Amino acid sequence: MTLKINPERSDEGRRLADDVLNELTAWNPRERMYAFKKWLTGSLSLVHLHVLTILEADGPQPMSRLAEALDVSVASATGIVDRMERRLLIERRPDAGDRRMVVVHVLDGGVDIFRQLAEHRRRSLTSLLDRLTEEELSALLTGLRALRAAREALSAEAGPTAATMGRDT
Repeated sequence: MTLKINPERSDEGRRLADDVLNELTAWNPRERMYAFKKWLTGSLSLVHLHVLTILEADGPQPMSRLAEALDVSVASATGIVDRMERRLLIERRPDAGDRRMVVVHVLDGGVDIFRQLAEHRRRSLTSLLDRLTEEELSALLTGLRALRAAREALSAEAGPTAATMGRDT
């Protein structure tokens, strides 16, 4: 897959950006398979991960807004939430302002999913970083800080999350 890299860059800049993109997106099938197995441990589906991500990013959501963000019917979202409630990942609570409305909240079990994934990712990255020299680590840190700054600037320009706005990005 070839993406358009900023045409204002020099030929060398476009080549470097393309090389960086290839390095950042390199994910062999065995790594991808392992990650999916970890994510799906205990029957946690990708839909469940999506729900937890929406709630983590945008906070507690009314059932109708959660269904919209998932691009499913309210009935389907209710089934998803039912299964996640049984696993103590999320819970429904009446809205403080309108007790007729139900709002979905993340519980500690849901938060723990991402904590475990982050810990696993950190252990894996630590074993990779242990193989780099101090010079390589320094250069990587400089690049990653620049990448984070660019990501934060892009995010600030984009405004509210795509899940909240119901649009793809």
